[in-house]
Amino acid sequence: MVLAIYLFVGRPPQAKNITWGIDFSQKHARDMGLDWKEVYLAYLEDLGAREIKLSTAWDLLEPEMGSYNFADLDWQIDQAERYGAKIILVIGMRTPRWPECHFPDWAKDLPKEERQQAVLKLLEKAVSRYQKHSSIWAWQVENEPLFPFGECPKPDKRFLKQEIALVKSLDLSKRPVIITDSGEWSSWLRVAGVGSDIIGTTLYRRVWQGDLGMYIDYPFSPIYYYRKAELIKKLFNKEVICVELQAEPWGPKLLYDISLEEQKKSMDLTRFSGNIEFAKKTGLDTFYLWGGEWWYWMKETQGDDSFWNQAKELFSQ
Repeated sequence: MVLAIYLFVGRPPQAKNITWGIDFSQKHARDMGLDWKEVYLAYLEDLGAREIKLSTAWDLLEPEMGSYNFADLDWQIDQAERYGAKIILVIGMRTPRWPECHFPDWAKDLPKEERQQAVLKLLEKAVSRYQKHSSIWAWQVENEPLFPFGECPKPDKRFLKQEIALVKSLDLSKRPVIITDSGEWSSWLRVAGVGSDIIGTTLYRRVWQGDLGMYIDYPFSPIYYYRKAELIKKLFNKEVICVELQAEPWGPKLLYDISLEEQKKSMDLTRFSGNIEFAKKTGLDTFYLWGGEWWYWMKETQGDDSFWNQAKELFSQ
């Protein structure tokens, strides 16, 4: 009862200064039928985004075993530096967007130990290549690695610690390492104890629940996120930031496989604005909006620039 009151009763103090960022996935933009370079440049030039969480995908970086292709990622980082943007670079086998684990074909049937060694080699290549880039302010190692979600192997806490230790040993600039977890269905205590420096959380308000076959609205109030962040600060002396603030639909299928009518059941402009206002009330001071590729798709293919323009206004503040 005491814990329930602590987590669900009260009103957090609002952060004095809030940093607004945006997530970007080359692979997701491509899968939505967009020119991913055009989308990325629009983030920088038109939206004016200057904080970007940049997701990589293993199958794009190492399409053949031992043969790496960093050309596209080089371009993304170079453009960020050109515009003075700061990057969280997400690396590993499990990175944002379905199916979460973006295995190259050659790695799908590897024995566990061989696959993990290949992941460590990928991390080594990425950190060694990009550690001198001042635009990168943090590494995110994997995405929600201890949360059972997606088409991925069983979570492995021991291996995650190994990954974090490797990244820290390679980065001469000693950037912080972010480990992420579900904002709604986790206490964040497990990820706080694996050796990371910052905890990244998600914040979703309305989603499709497959087991129930219906949309659900999460009942959590802003104090729920604030109290958990407060515990992480007190117990581990670690900051919590939101690396995924829902700003796109979450329906029964992937975005490009559901109708616009279905998309509107979980995201419209009212919900978009409401999620931003909800975020402000959590007491957290950093949010990366999840859905920029969709806003661009809405603007360019559906003639609806309302989401894009509202985000543009937010980034101009």
